[in-house]
Amino acid sequence: MLSKRLIPCLDVRDGLLTKGVKFLDNQNLGDPVEAARRYYLEGADEIVFYDITASAEGRGIFLKVVEKVAEAIFIPFSVGGGLSSVSQMRDVLLAGAEKVSLNSAAVKNPPLIAEAATAFGSQAVVLGLDARKSALPSCPSGYEVVINGGRLATGQDALAWALEAERLGVGEICLNSIDADGTQDGYELTVTRLISEAVTVPVIASGGAGEPRHLLEALTIGQASAALVASIVHFRQYEIRVLKKYLQDHGCPIRPSD
Repeated sequence: MLSKRLIPCLDVRDGLLTKGVKFLDNQNLGDPVEAARRYYLEGADEIVFYDITASAEGRGIFLKVVEKVAEAIFIPFSVGGGLSSVSQMRDVLLAGAEKVSLNSAAVKNPPLIAEAATAFGSQAVVLGLDARKSALPSCPSGYEVVINGGRLATGQDALAWALEAERLGVGEICLNSIDADGTQDGYELTVTRLISEAVTVPVIASGGAGEPRHLLEALTIGQASAALVASIVHFRQYEIRVLKKYLQDHGCPIRPSD
């Protein structure tokens, strides 16, 4: 069985690490470079970096911050936020990232996924999928795609979009539940399992981790390939190595932190 991955998520706004609840009421938490370095030393398998206001503000990612993070760590590094062209993605990869994460721009322009996969390979292209519960007739899975940092509902079915993105060439899907984001009440296991079972590419569960048990549930019940963590590590509740030890002790295949 392939090892599961534990991935800290750095939401960055105005160059600072930040965290909110359900994409609202963000508070600044300091230097994202320092945080990335700490998580790397604690044994994180990868780091995800999101410039969370780039799409809404219609600008590119702060490349200087990306460069500094890339210099501080020696593990895979994924970057997203406001990427809407192959040239922007190339700039991010040249700044030191191994992967680019496409979200709002891909929903608005799906062929962008195929362009990115052709230019850089599917292994370098991640779909960032922000989903929330919905009773809309257009969302038979029960989940709707939301873009622009949680600000704009699309009426598009989350499961259908995941399948289409896989067909277009994404190599991975980072599935974030807006309903669970920042709550620390546990991942949204229903949508995680729904999409994990439907696609053949790895799915990263995101949104809601508050204790080690939640990670285990996402990786087993939710069948995710990886678990994204934010509040649980940003607020120093747990170190990465402690979370990985818990998963190991409960039979979850994961790379040791040492």
